[in-house]
Amino acid sequence: MLRIAVPNKGSLSAPAAEILSEAGYRQRRDSRELVLADPGNDVEFFFLRPRDIAVYVGSGTVDVGITGRDLLLDSGAAAVEHRPLGFARSTFRFAAPAGEITSLEQVAGKRVATSYDVLVGDYLAAHGVDAEVVHLDGAVESSVQLGIADLVADVVETGSTLRAAGLATFGEPILRSEAVLIRHDGGAEVPAGLSVLDRRLQGVLVARQYVLMDYDVRVTDVEAAVAITPGLESPTVSPLHNGEWVAVRAMVRREDTNRVMDSLYDVGARAILTTSIHACRI
Repeated sequence: MLRIAVPNKGSLSAPAAEILSEAGYRQRRDSRELVLADPGNDVEFFFLRPRDIAVYVGSGTVDVGITGRDLLLDSGAAAVEHRPLGFARSTFRFAAPAGEITSLEQVAGKRVATSYDVLVGDYLAAHGVDAEVVHLDGAVESSVQLGIADLVADVVETGSTLRAAGLATFGEPILRSEAVLIRHDGGAEVPAGLSVLDRRLQGVLVARQYVLMDYDVRVTDVEAAVAITPGLESPTVSPLHNGEWVAVRAMVRREDTNRVMDSLYDVGARAILTTSIHACRI
């Protein structure tokens, strides 16, 4: 049975449960539930603190887990990223009082407050910058005003919290993070059952990116229409009762839906419909 660690709370929890549910797995109905067996899919879920998940995966206590890329790298655990999952995206950056520090070189000799001291320490070392990393468990944006740090390194979403504290980001992002599926860093050794989980998650991710588009078009205009909707392999073209027309079906990127519909209409397609895809296998 594949053992899967899932965030029990925080910004990762709800979208992780949603993607697993869309992939066909049972999910808990009570937030107090810490373990959930899904024998029909031969998996067992363990609901853990997001920051601890990489540690459990790295130790082999669980087989795989869902956590943030930033939390994985900060853990120092023997775990590796297996697949990005496309949600909970964020940017990790340095910030300092506006105008005081504007480049990474100026961080040398300064005190950097962060909740991600391993991640930040590794980044500074990789760039040859010698600075003191001050570990805080939260609210790092207050550390400069309180005098325990000269700058901070933290997750930035809108930047409003940093601006409210009089801080401005500078330099290149330390890391672009998102939710990731992780596994033990065991080289070629892959946990049994991971391939099924991975294939299901990939199917959900693709389904979220595409819609199914159906339309009718005259036989004389088919080539122009299918050039607009080539699909993944090739569109399906079916004859209609009226021999002068055919029906076409193809997968289209969701973000391009309305532009494609306009282009199809311009080449003569009619009865253009789109349908959401809930799951697929590519």
